[in-house]
Amino acid sequence: MATGPTKPASALSLLRRFGPAFLLIAGLGAVVASGALHHLSLHTLRDSRVALHAFVQAHPVQAVLAYLAVYVAAMSLSLPAALLLTLTGGFLFGPWAGGLLADLGCSSGGILVFAVCRLTVGDSLDRRASPRIKAFEDGFRKDAFAYLLTLRLIPITPFWLVNLAAGLLGAPARAFVVATLIGILPASMIYAGLGAGLDGMFDRGEPLGPHLLLAPRIVLPLVGLALLSILPIAHHWWRARRGDAASKS
Repeated sequence: MATGPTKPASALSLLRRFGPAFLLIAGLGAVVASGALHHLSLHTLRDSRVALHAFVQAHPVQAVLAYLAVYVAAMSLSLPAALLLTLTGGFLFGPWAGGLLADLGCSSGGILVFAVCRLTVGDSLDRRASPRIKAFEDGFRKDAFAYLLTLRLIPITPFWLVNLAAGLLGAPARAFVVATLIGILPASMIYAGLGAGLDGMFDRGEPLGPHLLLAPRIVLPLVGLALLSILPIAHHWWRARRGDAASKS
């Protein structure tokens, strides 16, 4: 008699734990199979710009909501579309609003992946981890904000990888959310500023490609971000040294 209610309850528990992760994986597979990734390009944006601008002017609120929905969906499925979507944000809404919307959409998608990862993994890694890995996890959790902020400020760090790693290592949710919102904002504003100038590039018929990201006005701020990312690490090192000095005195 005791086993009857247990099986449905156990099945429901497994569904709650692994269902969201399965949906994300299935969604990613569906997008890849549909060939939609081939349309994620500046050429598609150029060809659709008249219709997109018209829609934004006629339905500004719906345009903002649609942009955020697409960005959140793309990041929750870990699609390689963050750069293009941020450029599109600047292209459609201007450098300031576009940058802020890109930051919000990108962060929301990352938070969703982080939450699903924590729900799926839970504390199973803690129970199975070796003492060395567990010590690393404990150190990461103690100053998760500094680590995450550093990773977010470095533009070359894959966004999806940080989301998964933070979930697997059990980063505090508050530290993850705040570090993500703050850390990707500078790069979002930089790329949205570039996106705001795409109309002029399209009108002039300039070639589209990775060379657009090598302009000094893009590269120099990104180098500055890389240098800025060292500050949280330096602060963490200084706190550790200060703690050691205090313990010895």
